[in-house]
Amino acid sequence: MKLEIKSVTKIFDNTKVLDNVNLTLTSGKIYGFVGRNGSGKSVLMKIICNFYNLSEGKILLDGEDYISKRSFPKDTRALIEKPNFLPNLTGLENLELLASIQNKVDTEIIKSWLKKLNLDKEMNKVYSKYSLGTKQKLGIAQVLMEDPKLIILDEPFNGVDEETVNNIKLILKEEKNRDKIIIIASHIKEDIDSLCDVVFKVDSGSVKKI
Repeated sequence: MKLEIKSVTKIFDNTKVLDNVNLTLTSGKIYGFVGRNGSGKSVLMKIICNFYNLSEGKILLDGEDYISKRSFPKDTRALIEKPNFLPNLTGLENLELLASIQNKVDTEIIKSWLKKLNLDKEMNKVYSKYSLGTKQKLGIAQVLMEDPKLIILDEPFNGVDEETVNNIKLILKEEKNRDKIIIIASHIKEDIDSLCDVVFKVDSGSVKKI
């Protein structure tokens, strides 16, 4: 898989949040994006998911200009900013509901992901009772459970316990070796250093390899 970001610019209210960004991301690597809050990391991730219209440029996934077709990138799952699920359903019920859209995975596979993320004791609790870290882990389970080829995680370890963080890092390295593109934004240098093959700094609209 190859993701090509070509001359991408995004302007909000006459402010260039992203300015002529050019990147090529390929399978089998974890890409890290670092930068202060408001630097444009989350905007770039949302643009890749086609949540925002481009001001200029194009994005190709395996040569397909999915942006101009007003579609979402194929085989992609993302957790951007913070997870949001139905508050009165349990964690398991929320994931089962999402899985029913495409019917790629069954309840047993969902449960196996919840166990990997140390959520098996929490899966029958309603989402409104979840802590910040537990919500975050459920969001990560939602991203991983359907075996996507492009994985996008924005500050994935926010509020997550150390044991689960270590589990997630091992899982992401395994997923990388299964020929996937993984994109991570984090303000924690240790997470970026321990996980990423390539790191970009986002600053004042520019994105540069470091």
